[in-house]
Amino acid sequence: MKQRANLPKISIRTGILATVVGAASMVAVAQVANGNTDAGVVVPQPSADIAFGAYDPPGFFTDRSGVSVEHLFLPWEDVELESLLLADQYAKERGRSVLLTIEPWTWGENWDVSPAELRAGIAAGDYDPNIAAICTVAGAMESQVMIRWAQEMESTSGRFTWSGWEPQAYIDAYRHVVDVCRQSAPDARFMWSPKGEEGLQAYYPGDDYADVVGLSIFGLQQWDKDKFGGDRSFSETLRPAYDRVVGFGKPVYVAELGYVGDRGYVTDWAGDVTSVGEEFPELTTVIYFNDKEVWPWPDGYGLPDWRITEQILPANS
Repeated sequence: MKQRANLPKISIRTGILATVVGAASMVAVAQVANGNTDAGVVVPQPSADIAFGAYDPPGFFTDRSGVSVEHLFLPWEDVELESLLLADQYAKERGRSVLLTIEPWTWGENWDVSPAELRAGIAAGDYDPNIAAICTVAGAMESQVMIRWAQEMESTSGRFTWSGWEPQAYIDAYRHVVDVCRQSAPDARFMWSPKGEEGLQAYYPGDDYADVVGLSIFGLQQWDKDKFGGDRSFSETLRPAYDRVVGFGKPVYVAELGYVGDRGYVTDWAGDVTSVGEEFPELTTVIYFNDKEVWPWPDGYGLPDWRITEQILPANS
């Protein structure tokens, strides 16, 4: 058994970790979902080729079999590190590994930093204590841990402070974080995780810094109809991003997956996400984002509700 590290004095909050802390209420929510709504819910099933995981604040997948990855999000400031140990126990009891997405910002109310300030702070080592604190706990976790830092770096949506940097600036920051983290979590694996857009190749940090590649794939039926003239399948949506990363020779994950539409659309996506192994041979895992969207889609498409219990919309809605 690994030694438990002395926990750094840092205040931490996180999405699913908050539900882990409230385990009793989370299980209650999951029981309601499992017992009363399954007749109207379409749940993907893992296959021999493609595993299934979830980011799951509502707790829908708490006691479901077939879930092999527990996805957690946390900023690197304003978090409670003790929660990671509860999440570790939660995942271990269910035989799941942990994907830990670390986002270089805080959830504090009075904190703002520009992209230039963030880059400079990383380069100067100002955030090294934050990295070391989180990775010390990650390194002591008994579950298998994969760390995903500063995802979707090539996106130009304006959502993330670290997106749209000059490629070398991002690569330097990413490598610095991994180097610091490895000192405290030598057994952790690392996921480099672009959104999947054109130009992502310029941000690749090198084979020594990426054990796997993660993508973000979301399907919104109304968007498909308006932008592409009809429904797109999971395969059609994944194909461009997959083709951009498969040449790196790394296992490919869909680190964030969601889809919303009528029953036919949702059923088709749910059936496809773990059954396309022959078409995408390097795709090993898909991880569902079981929560509401927090960043508005462009052109007035709002905040889709990706939750598995809410994703099916009335036809022609």
